[in-house]
Amino acid sequence: MAEPYHRPDNSKLQALRDIANKLRIHSISSTSAAGSGHPTSCCSAAEIMSVLFFNTMRYSTSEPRDPSSDRFIMSKGHAAPILYAAWAEAGVVNVDDLNNLRKIDCLLEGHPTPRLSFVDVATGSLGQGLSVAAGMAYTGKYLDKADYRTYCMVGDGESAEGSIWEACAFASYYKLDNLVTIFDVNRLGQSQATSLGHELEVYQKRLEAFGMHTIVVDGHDVEELNKAFYEASMTKDKPTAIVAKTFKGHGCPGVADLDNWHGKALGAKSEEALTAIKAQIKNPGPHGITIPAPTSSCAPTDLKSVRLSDPPSYQPGDKVATRVAYGTALVKLGKTLPNVVALDGDTKNSTFAITYKNAFPDRFVECFIAEQNLVGVGIGCACRDRNVVFVSAFACFLSRAYDQIRMGAISQTNVNFVGSHCGVSIGEDGPSQMALEDIAIFRAIPTCTVFYPSDAVSCERAIELAAKVPGITFTRTSRPVTAMLYGNDEAFEIGKAKVVRQTADDKAVLVGAGITLHEALAAADQLKAEGINVTVVDPFTIKPIDGATLRACAKAAGGLILTVEDHYYEGGVGEAVAGAVATDSGITVHRLAVKGVPRSGPSRALLDMFGISAPCIAKKVKELLA
Repeated sequence: MAEPYHRPDNSKLQALRDIANKLRIHSISSTSAAGSGHPTSCCSAAEIMSVLFFNTMRYSTSEPRDPSSDRFIMSKGHAAPILYAAWAEAGVVNVDDLNNLRKIDCLLEGHPTPRLSFVDVATGSLGQGLSVAAGMAYTGKYLDKADYRTYCMVGDGESAEGSIWEACAFASYYKLDNLVTIFDVNRLGQSQATSLGHELEVYQKRLEAFGMHTIVVDGHDVEELNKAFYEASMTKDKPTAIVAKTFKGHGCPGVADLDNWHGKALGAKSEEALTAIKAQIKNPGPHGITIPAPTSSCAPTDLKSVRLSDPPSYQPGDKVATRVAYGTALVKLGKTLPNVVALDGDTKNSTFAITYKNAFPDRFVECFIAEQNLVGVGIGCACRDRNVVFVSAFACFLSRAYDQIRMGAISQTNVNFVGSHCGVSIGEDGPSQMALEDIAIFRAIPTCTVFYPSDAVSCERAIELAAKVPGITFTRTSRPVTAMLYGNDEAFEIGKAKVVRQTADDKAVLVGAGITLHEALAAADQLKAEGINVTVVDPFTIKPIDGATLRACAKAAGGLILTVEDHYYEGGVGEAVAGAVATDSGITVHRLAVKGVPRSGPSRALLDMFGISAPCIAKKVKELLA
């Protein structure tokens, strides 16, 4: 039988009120010292933060990312000063350091990043934190099977983002009763009032419609908040949403609940605000609250042991699509490590993530057609090094979640993305399904390794390497079947190209990847029949790209490189190659790529139409040599 709610005694309630006001003081003082920041957004959340950090959550102050601790995500990342203040009051941050907020030599940045030991993911691009929190909660309930809980504070302004509601739907579907979302409804956005203002009943109805157990509270009443968090802990099979009515700048005379105070230090108003808030504090000394420790211990993980359970096992005449090889490789990884987790957005029978689902259904997460949430959940699953995470979709649909991927890099996440159905070679489905900008997108991500395997063997090895390398990875897989280029024992390395064809009298270098590598080889056969020999290079990774091999091959073949890619001209293989050899004046790079928006049609006809088929490659080589 569940223990009934016990109201904290008056001294505890007063201590929580005092802590809330101390958090306000820290937030105002630190942003005043910085000359910028969001003190009013902090002031609305003060009581919520006080009750969460000093009465509700169980966590380790000596090891803030202890895998057994409760998690907290500040989705409204601009309220970072009060997050730092809470950790300062908990004894993790030096109080004196708060006044170095936003300085270049201080880790207390304008928005939270995992450079700080107590921050799991970067926030500040709004609408993303709840998906990450849902991924953490899913991991806790279904993968770790632990009792830690996840809390996420969402601003009312960011609740206009569709990704928030994608996360609510996901959390409800998976009955994440270990997830509590707090909506800080302070009525004011950046430039004007939010669309709903203080219409709390509308928030309540919407959240209930999404399957959330919803509690409406006065967000400045610590007793109401305590009771709400207790009720959340007793709620089964539903995530809880606490809708807290608050006021922006609460406690600050001449500022509270007024327009035009978003994102600025209080300036001349700060002294009046600090005086008024200090007058509310009954005990200005140490709060004396002992933070409860985690109640159980999560088993340690050794993610570095991940590898293929057995090598590729294809026959020389086999023809296998690299998207199929992805599923095969994933199962092999799952056999060696129980922490391999695959996520997909209802494309698993096309990306072949379904192969993993069939083998390990308890380690597969269906996120449905909600790619922004899909990526956020993946980032959450990877937090605190609990899992090796693979996220798959049609590569073109990952562009919908580009901001989440970008923020994942800032979050130092280790998530592996796999995008299928790249280029015009997918055929009749047409341009809406063709990824033609995906390489450019992922090359621009600073922590990203970009794999472009060209046969099943290299794809399996790419997936194995992706599972081991830190940071984000992207593996581009193709829809058409392709012949084997490599033996099952071929070794692959990140940043090392393969020279798949070369003679002593080559006149040019062809660089292709995926489908176009096979077209380049066919073109090489055609040219050889006409007395022209060419080198053919498989880059394997587009980032980092093997500039040394490219330069050596080019110099041996007269300095001429022709790149061929099933991608738009901008940002793809051709630009990567050109950048790699740009410092060598003796090398010239020419490019064949998809020019203009394509259309539906047979794969072979589209390769011809956009000039990247074998006959087109051979023709271009002869033109260049002429």
